[in-house]
Amino acid sequence: MELDNINPSVLHVKPSAMRKFDHDISVDPDIIKLTLGEPNFDVPEHIKAAAVKAITTNCSHYPYYWGFEELRQAASTYYRDKFGYHYSADEIVVSVGATEALASTVKTLFKPGDAVIIPTPAYPLYGALLTLNQLKPIFIDTSDSGFVLTPEKVQKAIADHPESTIRGLILTDPNNPTGVAYTQDQIAALAPVLKDNHIWVISDEIYGELTYGQDHYTISKYLPEQTIITNGLSKSHAMTGWRLGLVFGPHPFIDEIAKTHQYTVTAAASLVQYAAVEALTHGQNDAAVMKAEYQKRRDYVVTHMTAAGFDVVHPGGAFYVFAKIPAALHMDSWQFVKTLAKEYHIGLMPGDPFGDNDYIRISYAASDEALAAAMKAIKQMVADKSRNVSKTAER
Repeated sequence: MELDNINPSVLHVKPSAMRKFDHDISVDPDIIKLTLGEPNFDVPEHIKAAAVKAITTNCSHYPYYWGFEELRQAASTYYRDKFGYHYSADEIVVSVGATEALASTVKTLFKPGDAVIIPTPAYPLYGALLTLNQLKPIFIDTSDSGFVLTPEKVQKAIADHPESTIRGLILTDPNNPTGVAYTQDQIAALAPVLKDNHIWVISDEIYGELTYGQDHYTISKYLPEQTIITNGLSKSHAMTGWRLGLVFGPHPFIDEIAKTHQYTVTAAASLVQYAAVEALTHGQNDAAVMKAEYQKRRDYVVTHMTAAGFDVVHPGGAFYVFAKIPAALHMDSWQFVKTLAKEYHIGLMPGDPFGDNDYIRISYAASDEALAAAMKAIKQMVADKSRNVSKTAER
């Protein structure tokens, strides 16, 4: 058998460059990693206790594929109170993390050959999902509009691609990698052009609880009949490894997403669902402590990166700083992060996998000590490489 006889869509998708780089640098025993979006907080004790209770009381049987009714009811109340979602329990599907929520939604909503808008920079998963499902990505560069998608950019993308059937938009708010959080006016402004052109919005709101100095606004408020929300507990409750996601959407579309979910994974793990009930019933303020720490860390990193000569995107949410590499260094993002890892033992993410090779991404979901060491090393590297560039220019 030949490899090229398998599904060509799979062959066209490359393994995650981000994950590979993180894996490769992990062999360095001295490496300090600010790479992955991994909270450095532990899961709250009351959630762990609920999981232990589920184990000891043998709550380990198949759950209904939509997810436990109690959990979906808790999610309905929790996100209504947090963000103004208006979804009943029968409009919510419990998924295996937000990644599966996105995968099941993309597979359900679109037909092969449809086009989907992705504002860039963007999380690489989105493009991979489109390729796997034989969809056409239409990337919109947002670097000249403060990394915010505008209705004018959507309209231009439609006009520039008359041959394409544009059926969707994947919107991340707050954004990964930029940390940009949309204002209420920015979200509201997008709704008319999307409504008029019958474009579905898959709204990835996994970082919704992590905003600084502003509230989180969901586009489902303005476009409920054309919005599917994906969310989960990975970031808000530091439950990345528990793989608990949620899909919110209107009937009859959520019913179809539930079928795709069922035949992909059957159901989310029962033990995790019992823990999630506890998280959403008694953990309304679990993110508050993390959020306060993240905001202090954000301010620290922004201050030091700016002092080191980087142009920094203002992060209104999530836990990332997206910084433009000083032009004087004459380095792209891969050259920068590989040099920083090899010579200074600091791991960052290159901007290239997100769609901008002039930037690097720093995760400040790390300890104060790790951030201090990283800022010191980055400043040292900039100074060292700037001297080298100057010496070369003098020859």
